[in-house]
Amino acid sequence: MFEFLPEDVLKGLHAAQARDKRKGSRLSVHVGDDVFPILRLWETGFAVDAERIPPLRGFVDIYDGPRHISQALIIAVEDENGEMRYEFKRETTITDRPVRDYAIDRPEHGGFLPSPA
Repeated sequence: MFEFLPEDVLKGLHAAQARDKRKGSRLSVHVGDDVFPILRLWETGFAVDAERIPPLRGFVDIYDGPRHISQALIIAVEDENGEMRYEFKRETTITDRPVRDYAIDRPEHGGFLPSPA
């Protein structure tokens, strides 16, 4: 369908799509003091705009708005259609509670049944 459009119109469409992806995402990757928007995030990695963001490597922090989601060690995978894809070599999820260092022997009660009257 797009093969009949002039090349400059196609470039404009692709630029608008990339701008919409950057605008709509609250996700960001923090490298030191630098912050870059994430276009897509999946279980094993994420993608950023390859044309606007320098190559990333090493430890990064991933945020959803102001909330710190995870810290990860990343490696570059490929540059495809203006997106640079990175995969997690190691990822640590950030929680708001301390990690338990013991196992729960029995499940906690979800609720009680009412007593017969």
